[in-house]
Amino acid sequence: MTETAVTELAPFACQPRDSRGRLHAESLSTFRSPWQRDRDRIIHSSAFRRLKHKTQVFVEHDGDAWRGDYFRTRLTHTIEVAQVARTIAGVLGLNTDLAETVALAHDLGHPPFGHTGEDALAVLMAPYGGFDHNAQAVRIVTRLERHYADFDGLNLTWESLEGIAKHNGPIAGTSPAGGPITGDLPYALADVNAQWDLELHTNASAEAQVAAVADDVAYNHHDLHDGLRAGLFTEAELSELPVIGPAFAEVDRLYPGLDPTRRRYEALRRVFGVMVEDVIAVAQNRLAALQPQSADEIRAMDGPIIRFSKPLYQNIKAIKSFLFQRMYRAPSVVVERERVTVMLNDLFPLYLDHPDRLPDQWREAALAMDDQTGRARLVLDYVAGMTDRYAISEHHRLMKTGF
Repeated sequence: MTETAVTELAPFACQPRDSRGRLHAESLSTFRSPWQRDRDRIIHSSAFRRLKHKTQVFVEHDGDAWRGDYFRTRLTHTIEVAQVARTIAGVLGLNTDLAETVALAHDLGHPPFGHTGEDALAVLMAPYGGFDHNAQAVRIVTRLERHYADFDGLNLTWESLEGIAKHNGPIAGTSPAGGPITGDLPYALADVNAQWDLELHTNASAEAQVAAVADDVAYNHHDLHDGLRAGLFTEAELSELPVIGPAFAEVDRLYPGLDPTRRRYEALRRVFGVMVEDVIAVAQNRLAALQPQSADEIRAMDGPIIRFSKPLYQNIKAIKSFLFQRMYRAPSVVVERERVTVMLNDLFPLYLDHPDRLPDQWREAALAMDDQTGRARLVLDYVAGMTDRYAISEHHRLMKTGF
């Protein structure tokens, strides 16, 4: 893989001059492109800072303190995704600023306790329109961040919002190829889309697709590291898996007798490289064959242009299956999942039934509502914004005092 990124944007890249702009008109920055400005607003947002204490798989205080400090959080994961996205986008001649912006925002909507928290809140919110972390991310950047005098949210460009909403693919209506997309549109996304059409039936830009694949690369790589550090499986067991086994074998051939820690890192960084190089090669071949001439041609295609090759995709499925059984559903992790699910099952109805227990800035709005759905969605915004440590602290305080 070349180390040199393309300096001139490809014709199918999103061009700053062609941006569809912002919902609330603003003067252009004198020294930043629209997506550099979006990126900076995300980095300075409250939701981005809270990612520091939101976790992926392991609850923040899990295990020994010294060991737990090494596990990925939503913030470190996001930074890793942004790095991968910049690399891939740069090599392909895409707009690295937009790819980085979508990557930095892609997990803003995650609640405390990782996917366990999302599963719990989805059940609790089922009577009130459901919960989806991508839709919640859009809600955060359009409604819940309130730092600017002229508008709620961050007033991001259309392209950034589109990327956050549908980087994983089309969401509503029919796909560009004409096939139906089933399922209800999350209310948080429907609300924003009604105000500004994000063309949810099309693919996202190539830059947003890069952010989505970068997410897969990052978490597949770092979950292997975290699972090893947690003692949920061994290097010997990983060596039985495709891609990973050959990586360890190559390290052993090149560096016989290498220190175990260095051996682990050398092998897993090769796995990381295999995934990134595969995505780039596949994208280069498909782009050369299809010759798209605009970003909208990418959106209108019958599937994503940025993806793994079929052989590597099958190998990654085998790795994911291993991680699901040995890490995500490991007995110690399941115990934690059950514990934090109880916390959210306690907190959400407590705030819904007793809005006077909410903090000052939330209490007044909740008490003024006589609509149960509206109040539930407000409570969701509050609870989903919690960090792991804050949710644990609040649960302890409220349960200890009997509300």
